[in-house]
Amino acid sequence: MSVKEKKTSPDAGEEAHGSSLDRYDIAILGELQRDARLSNAELAARIGLSAAPTWRRVKWLEQQGYITGYRAELDRRRIGLGVLAFVRVDAERNNAEATRALEDAIRALPEVVSCHYISGAGTFELQVMATDLDAYSRWSMDSLLKLPYVKDIHTSFSLGEVKAGAALPLGHLR
Repeated sequence: MSVKEKKTSPDAGEEAHGSSLDRYDIAILGELQRDARLSNAELAARIGLSAAPTWRRVKWLEQQGYITGYRAELDRRRIGLGVLAFVRVDAERNNAEATRALEDAIRALPEVVSCHYISGAGTFELQVMATDLDAYSRWSMDSLLKLPYVKDIHTSFSLGEVKAGAALPLGHLR
């Protein structure tokens, strides 16, 4: 995606918004990733525009799908989720119908916080949260291994987080 430079005066947000991101849009995305609870006035001050064009830009970024939502970031340990597991799921079949059925079943599991198709061995890589190892063991036997088309699972447990919940990099947009 190309980044179009617009005029740099404080009223730059007043002009019609094109289809590409400019430096103000990128600044808004960066600031909101760091703190989505910023007031519009605070956000405007941080990016160097007045409040009205900043608000319009945020609304445009939401409408265009650059901003897909806002949420609170929780400390998993404080809410009793002491185990983070990385689970490779091997599927019995790799056809479209079986894959869709397994995808739907995985989406329905609240313990699965992310799921990705992967290359190499396996079909999916899951991130799973549980209160403790016993709870994970019960969940994997009672839920995960009973999903349609699951052949096998391979689990690794996080021994400590180095980085989590990071903001998306935006340097390539500049």
